[in-house]
Amino acid sequence: MTLISKRPFALAAALLVLIAAGAAVLYVIPSAHVHAGKKPLALSALVAEPKPMAAPAVAFTDRAGKAHMLSEFRGRYVLLNLWATWCGPCVKELPALAKLQGAVPAGLAVVPVNVGRSTAGETQSFLASHDAGRLGIYVDHDLALMRAMHVYGLPVTVLIDPQGRVVARADGPAEWDAPDAVAWFKSLAGLHDAS
Repeated sequence: MTLISKRPFALAAALLVLIAAGAAVLYVIPSAHVHAGKKPLALSALVAEPKPMAAPAVAFTDRAGKAHMLSEFRGRYVLLNLWATWCGPCVKELPALAKLQGAVPAGLAVVPVNVGRSTAGETQSFLASHDAGRLGIYVDHDLALMRAMHVYGLPVTVLIDPQGRVVARADGPAEWDAPDAVAWFKSLAGLHDAS
């Protein structure tokens, strides 16, 4: 065989390798953004969604009664936490969520939504009295988020990516402020420790 007759086979082989590599990358990319490094044991409750879907377009209100949508947080990761004052595990994890928000202020928005019957003022006082006063004050009196997210027990925490897709969910509490969990969220948000 001459050099010219060997070249088409080499080009075809190289093309097949490139196509296979491209397909592998496309297969891995949808869930890769959830796995910024190995997920720590503290976040074992946070399970990646096999098929990320758009977060629901459901309104909830802030302390002033202004309506908000999850789409307002696009461009950064959102950790949406559905909780209630009567839910023991919810109350226990609120300070951890506040510490996580303080440790990762950029690139991650912790959005705790009280789905109980408390008013915004009562929610604010409750958070302050439970070492979670730095969290935002959000309420969902008509349980629209619970219905849209198919929530049947509390707490439920949903991780939403910067494109507005639900990429992971924790049914039950997690150690949100564990050092390795904080480091994982920092890497997910593209932040690096200065230490």
